[in-house]
Amino acid sequence: MSMNKEETQALIDEVLEVYPEVARDERSKHLAVNDTSSADGKCITSNRKSLPGVMTVRGCAYAGSKGVVWGPVKDMIHISHGPVGCGQYSRAGRRNYYTGTTGVDTFGTLNVTTDFQERDIVFGGDKKLSGAIDELEMLFPLSSGLSVQSECPVGLIGDDIEAVAKVKGAEIGKTIVPVRCEGFRGVSQSLGHHIANDTIRDHVLSKSGEREFESSPYDVAIIGDYNIGGDAWSSRIILEDMGLRVVAQWSGDGTLPEMENTPKVKLNLVHCYRSMNYIVRHMEEKHDVPWIEYNLFGPTKIEESMRKIAAFFDEKIQAQTEAVIERYRAEWQQVIEKYRPRLESKKVMLYVGGLRPRHIIGAYEDLGMEIVGAGYEFAHNDDYVKTTPEVKDATLLFDDATEYELEEFVKKLNPDLVGSGIKEKYVFQKMGFPFRQMHSWDYSGPYHGVDGFAIFARDMDLTINNPCWSAIKAPWLVEEPEALLEKTA
Repeated sequence: MSMNKEETQALIDEVLEVYPEVARDERSKHLAVNDTSSADGKCITSNRKSLPGVMTVRGCAYAGSKGVVWGPVKDMIHISHGPVGCGQYSRAGRRNYYTGTTGVDTFGTLNVTTDFQERDIVFGGDKKLSGAIDELEMLFPLSSGLSVQSECPVGLIGDDIEAVAKVKGAEIGKTIVPVRCEGFRGVSQSLGHHIANDTIRDHVLSKSGEREFESSPYDVAIIGDYNIGGDAWSSRIILEDMGLRVVAQWSGDGTLPEMENTPKVKLNLVHCYRSMNYIVRHMEEKHDVPWIEYNLFGPTKIEESMRKIAAFFDEKIQAQTEAVIERYRAEWQQVIEKYRPRLESKKVMLYVGGLRPRHIIGAYEDLGMEIVGAGYEFAHNDDYVKTTPEVKDATLLFDDATEYELEEFVKKLNPDLVGSGIKEKYVFQKMGFPFRQMHSWDYSGPYHGVDGFAIFARDMDLTINNPCWSAIKAPWLVEEPEALLEKTA
């Protein structure tokens, strides 16, 4: 049974009780009970620094730029400028699918780093970066350009990556984008998105007027879809079935020429608002290109988004869209009929980044499931404003939750499924809770689109209804603490 507002608030108060007074007062601003009657939807504090000493699952500015925005651009080489660790950790981590031949015309899964050593910290890494660009141009002559993704030491020692990029770009005749995304900048990976967007504005879109482009009345761009497990491809199928021409997709399976062509489209379609709203706002102001958010998770949101997109175009597109919706209904209805009886009334708790805590709610509800808790790792206030109407009254909302809070919430809410990231996966599985890794679809996907909904429904069923959960008990509940201590002695 779902909790009412008083019970949810009591849960928050109980979890906060363990903190010292100052920490308790601070964390109380980041936890809330959803109230759909709130006039402005502002219910929670977000985009603040994490509390020192607590476990947070946020990423850094480098992760936001290299791991999200720039890294999936497939025809460019992305140099992790600094020690090897950041580049290795970020290599191929998000399953950004792409077409092409790796090492020939696509480079997304390569780990390219300047591999800082102690001497580079002391004497600077500019010469090393310059040499790396020369070597990369020799090894991979078909690349369209390069980006320089700064790691923490670069900002501390003051390497002039802008000067290196300008000189070497002129020498090799390619776009080289310097990105000041040192990990210590800002609150979370969210600032890395913003920094990356600004470099796209300054180094890519500024050249859009130099490219010839044959336009059509139905040109659109997919912005903020990273093609995890093939998501952007599934979305593209729907848009092309509607009669639209997808000129570019950023940045999963995307290319530098596509990005340069984007200011000439008729409409920008934003999937991940959090990571790409900055650049579409710029294109709206500078190039008069309108933009809208869309959501292709689950039938309800697919249908709603298709009509919203079609409304920007003429009656031909609108009529074709209605015909396509009618055809799709037969496909997704079969999925609902198969899986809804197995998933009806199951409770879900979500803690993810980007857009998913609100975007994926409709897909769960299409299968009869209920969201009992939703939170973001690095959201801004407008993300929560958009989330509150999507979840029921009294739903638990949490921002930048600590590991302690997550564990306590799961114990009290007792969800049938937890959807979060890789850092949380094994904790909750060991606690005996079914879990899906909702950053990269747990090595499955796509989850977008009509075909993606079928995969999503299957995966939720396989996870929740797996018989293993009835045989699992948290190890700390199986034996007395004294027996566990003896085993580890």
